[in-house]
Amino acid sequence: MKKRLSLILCVVLLCQLLSGCGKTTETVREPDDAYRCYYEIFVGSFCDSDGDKCGDLSGITEKLDYIEDMGFTGIWLTPIMPSPTYHKYDVTDYYGIDPSFGTMEDFETLLKECHKRNIRLIMDLVFNHTSSSHPWFLEACDYLEQLGEKEPDENECKYVNYYNFAKDQAQTPNWYQIGSSDWYYEGVFWDGMPDLNLNSEAVREELEQVASFWLDKGVDGFRLDAAKEYFTGYAEKNIEVLNWFKTYVKSVKPEAYLVAEVWEGQGVLQEYYKSGIDSLFNFPASQQDGAIIKTAKARVTPQQFFSWMEKQQTADRLANPDYIDAPFISNHDTTRISAQCVNNEEQMKFAAGLMMMMPGSPFVYYGEELGMKSSGTKDENKRLPMYWSAQDLSKTPDAPQAADAVEQKFPSAEEQEKDPGSILQYYKNAIKLRRSNPEIARGSISVPDGELPEDTGVLLTEWEGKVSVILCNNATESVEIDLQQALPEGYNYTLKGSLNVGDQQEKLENNKLELPAYGIVILEQSGVD
Repeated sequence: MKKRLSLILCVVLLCQLLSGCGKTTETVREPDDAYRCYYEIFVGSFCDSDGDKCGDLSGITEKLDYIEDMGFTGIWLTPIMPSPTYHKYDVTDYYGIDPSFGTMEDFETLLKECHKRNIRLIMDLVFNHTSSSHPWFLEACDYLEQLGEKEPDENECKYVNYYNFAKDQAQTPNWYQIGSSDWYYEGVFWDGMPDLNLNSEAVREELEQVASFWLDKGVDGFRLDAAKEYFTGYAEKNIEVLNWFKTYVKSVKPEAYLVAEVWEGQGVLQEYYKSGIDSLFNFPASQQDGAIIKTAKARVTPQQFFSWMEKQQTADRLANPDYIDAPFISNHDTTRISAQCVNNEEQMKFAAGLMMMMPGSPFVYYGEELGMKSSGTKDENKRLPMYWSAQDLSKTPDAPQAADAVEQKFPSAEEQEKDPGSILQYYKNAIKLRRSNPEIARGSISVPDGELPEDTGVLLTEWEGKVSVILCNNATESVEIDLQQALPEGYNYTLKGSLNVGDQQEKLENNKLELPAYGIVILEQSGVD
């Protein structure tokens, strides 16, 4: 059979090299469904449209061509509702736009322009807590301070049940006194973020009205902040909250997409998938100790990475057969990829390539496609202004007030767009390769039982009867893979595309694949003629 395979193995080699050391034989042909490539935008740091040095919604609209050209089909906006802080994760009005970001008309224009480009837009929805300046909280505190020895009465102040209030909490962590009264309130994150009481039906009705308001505007879904803190330490109650909110949102807009932040390990995430939510961010894959970067830095082999992916998909599908994985490398709360890889450009590119070979809907943090730097653990240093240009700073916002001066190592977007070997071009090609092969996002994955060099891995992904083979190498030198030993027998294998971090290209002759350092190749598996 192996001799037969050597006669029937077909290879289509490309004669034209596409920019960015990547190539694909096909154009983008993915279905218009819930599987997307998302771009996370920290709004205040992205693009300034009016010269006030703050990123805004009109600035995002101006940059939609850039986002579309990169290949992204979804955008996640960090909070845009009125808030007293720069990060906006403490809302004072669930129905408004923070004035520093623009107007509701600006938001409606952004939505319209996204949808023209078939880009779906999801927004951050923070309902673990509000701002301590929210009118609900202020009215409840005023009432409690004047209450005296009486017991609170919802008929006198309905907002007294919107938060977690109690007496005798002076020694309890995360509880804060209301003025000079005997009353305290819970705030898991800090005293400026009082926790909402999600046991309250009135609070849930308020949040349902909020969700309906934005869905009626045309929003395509929500990212749910701090979902494991709804009831800190009580996963079952948090899962019930997610199930309630998912059920309501789908009743209003069945195609709406929900992704929740549950900063936990794989076993806990599988439990949360029982809520029926579409996606949970794949924290085990992310950051410097996550599966993607560990593979890029050769702390584990690609085959170990693929085996982990297979086990993860099997377990998550048992919890929720319709789940959509949400892999990412960095976000606004983590160090950036450049810090995770210590500015090793080859590893940074390869990590991006690995993520784009994972099932689900990947999320890319703005500037990640440039190799933008963060510095230390300070949050503000993870949210620095988008590096549009080294010369023209007219669209560049100011950094958050407490941020340090951080010099960027890699060129600006303006420069990288002109360089076929840049990090930006690698991301662009990786996204195109992914979208040109829809089975990558949507398929059932498996690791074949073949023989491989130590620094390589092979993964099969099958969707709607179509099988693609992903091979990769995380060594610093090229390796040779004997396809007769590595892949299932009795099939034709056709080269569909590749991602390479440098000038060296893959070679396939006589069933031997020479895979460059940090190279990724996709083959199509088909039956014998």
